[in-house]
Parts: sequence; C-alpha cells; structure tokens
Amino acid sequence: MSAVVSAADARRSRVRLFIVTMLFLVTTVNYADRATLSIAGPALSKELHLDPVAMGWIFSAFGWSYVVAQVPGGWLLDRYGSRLVYAFSIIIWSLFTLMQGWVGFLSAGTAVVALFALRLLVGVAEAPSFPANARIVAAWFPGNERGTASAFFNAGQYFATVIFAPLMGWIAHSYGWRFVFVVMGALGIVMGVVWLKTIYGPKEHPSINEAEFDYIKEGGALVDLDAPKDDLPRARASEAGSGWDHIRQLLSNRMMLGVYLGQYCINTLTYFFLTWFPVYLVKERGLSILQAGFVATLPALCGFIGGVLGGIISDAILRRTGSLTMARKIPIVGGMLLSMSIIACNYVDGQALVVGFMALAFFGKGIGALGWAVVSDTSPKEAGGVSGGLFNTFGNLSSITTPIVIGYILAATGSFNGALVFVGANALVAAFAYLVIVGKIERVTLKRSS
Repeated sequence: MSAVVSAADARRSRVRLFIVTMLFLVTTVNYADRATLSIAGPALSKELHLDPVAMGWIFSAFGWSYVVAQVPGGWLLDRYGSRLVYAFSIIIWSLFTLMQGWVGFLSAGTAVVALFALRLLVGVAEAPSFPANARIVAAWFPGNERGTASAFFNAGQYFATVIFAPLMGWIAHSYGWRFVFVVMGALGIVMGVVWLKTIYGPKEHPSINEAEFDYIKEGGALVDLDAPKDDLPRARASEAGSGWDHIRQLLSNRMMLGVYLGQYCINTLTYFFLTWFPVYLVKERGLSILQAGFVATLPALCGFIGGVLGGIISDAILRRTGSLTMARKIPIVGGMLLSMSIIACNYVDGQALVVGFMALAFFGKGIGALGWAVVSDTSPKEAGGVSGGLFNTFGNLSSITTPIVIGYILAATGSFNGALVFVGANALVAAFAYLVIVGKIERVTLKRSS
C-alpha cells in the first residue's frame, strides 16, 4: 500500500508550490513598498521640517484608505476573481509608490499634502492583496498544508526587510531618499506583469496534472473558487449574494470577532516595525540611516524564520491531533507571549541587547502570525473575498492607530519607552483574544437571506 502511495506522490505535479512562491514574492514587494517611507523618513522629515506628530499622521495615511477599501476590495475579488484584480492592484500601487519620489521637487507644504495623498492611493490599491492571498491559498492547498502555505506567504513581510531595508538604506544614503520610491515602484510594476503571465486557478493552470488536482481537491481545496464562467461578472455576482448580509453574519459570529481583535493587536507589532522602528534606531539608539537599514535585517530575519516555523508547527499539530483549533491557537498564543519581550528593550543599553530582544519579539510575532491561515480555514466559500476583506479591515485599523499613538507618545515623553510598552501590551491582548474569545475554529456557514 505504501508503495502505491509513494508512486502517486512521485507523479503528482507541484504547481501549488510555484503559486505560493509567487504569493511570497508579491507580498515581499508589497511590504517593501509599505516600508519605503520608514526608510526614507529620517531624511525626508529633516528636509521637510516634520515633527513626530506630523510624521505619525503621514505614516498613518496608508492605513486610512487601506482599511476603508478592504471590504470593497474583497467584493471585487469575489465578483471578478483573484488573478485579474490582484494584477491590477500590484501595478497601480507600484505606480503610486514610484510617484512618491517626485514630491521632493515640490515646496515643503505642497510636498506634505502630495505625499499624504499618494500614501492614501497606495492604501486603496493594495487593499485586495491579502484577501486575494487567502483566496488563492484556499483554492490551491488542502487543509493540512494551508497553515504552512499561509505562513510562508505572510513571512514575506519580514523577508521584505531582510532584502530591501539594506538596499533602500544604501539608496537613501548614496542617492537620496527620492530614489527609494522610484526603484521600488519600478520593481513592483515588473512584478505585476510577471504575475499576469504566470498565475491561474487550479482548473485552468496549464502545468497542473490530474494527480495534483485530485490531491488538493480531496484535501479540501476550493478548486472552483476562481474557475472561469461564461458570463463572469453576472455569475460571480449571483454567487456573491448580498455583501451586506454576509458582513452582518460575519460580524455577529463570536469566533470571527475574536479573530478580528487578535489580528488588530498582532498588526500593531507589524506597523511599529514598518513605520517607527528605523526611526527608533536612528533617534533613540544613535544609528545612521545606512546602519539602521542593515540592523533592521536581524529582527526581520528572525520574524521570517518564525513565520515559516509557525506554519510548519501548526500543520504538524493538525496532522497529529486532527484539531484545527489546537493547531492554530498554540502557535498564535505562544508567539504573542514571546513577542512581549519587546518591552525588555527599555531596560538595556547595549545595541546588541536591544537588537537581540527585538529579534526575539519578532521571532515570536512570526510564529503567531497565522491569522490568514485562520481566514482560509473559516471563510465561507460564497464570501471568501468579503471575509478576508473584513478580517483585514479590523487588522489594519492598527496601521492608523499605531503610528499616530506612538507619534503622540514621543511628542509627550520624548522617549520610545512608552511606545514599546504599548506594542507589548497589544501582544498580550492578542493572546487573550485567541484563548478566551475565539473558541472552536471552524468554517463559517452563512444562512441564505429569504
């Protein structure tokens, strides 16, 4: 019997591995584009004479529009499919990133307004990205591989810093902060074209064989999620049903409310890292922009390792116990408790110790960053995009609150100590949400409206 299984495994294609690699690469570029402002921030704020509160509001600009556009972006995915909506999203957000390099040629007041507006537009354009990631994982991966796949693409947020923080720091140091935006925007446009040429659903991908298709379908993959239809918009619209009714039902589900709260708190750590962390290294710890770009890679690398490891651990627990609830909750709760080590940075002076505690905190955050696996596990088939959009709406409210709250803490105290306590406290609340509020993790079944 084992020989027959081995032979079946051997002839099964591995197209889904290419798909998740593309998700990882696009997510890496996505987060690198979000982080451009944090790398360029110290030089930009000096040139434009911006105080911490003003920088906090500019950092938050992305989040305002990103949050507002989440549910509409999810609805577009449910109506038109992931491939085309995502390709359009990548190219448009990259164009707006590139254009941020031009604001340096404007007068100071006009430059601030233009930069805020362009960050708003980047947020709108990026809104469908993570709901699309979750839909594609749900379509391409069986249940026992979904945690690893979701953790792998989500780890792109850390890999973005590992690869691009030193590069962007060097560009800012050697050529000026404007070129950070130009280079990253151009790279994203290329990525969008590559995406359009290589990504398809399971039913229409030219390289998938029958053995792999049967394997993922029998394992619970939603292979029909983005299958082409004769009248695409009308057919998808009829499946999508009433978006507002779906939202109402999801918001009345206790499990989903706990997941939303947990993701908000988890993303507080993410947005500290994407916005104020390089500024913390420069202003609080005395590093240059170039040094900060390189130093940021160690916590990011630990976050990447933790992210991949968290998915592997989660799927291993699922295979061993058969309990989806245990498989997702154990890494999330454990990782969040470990992330509270960020507070220890307030009690050490040496740069090596600071970086060490930051690395430990982001390793824990990586292990616990399984929210998108939970979305793939729980989203109803007929509203996967809306469910992912709603999840990302709550999660990314922290992209607004985190930079603003930290900006006011800095203005009031002149120190990052309170900011690190704020971030660590959010990790504790995330652990509480999954332990106490979420309950059993299972796929939501929506009731048809009469």
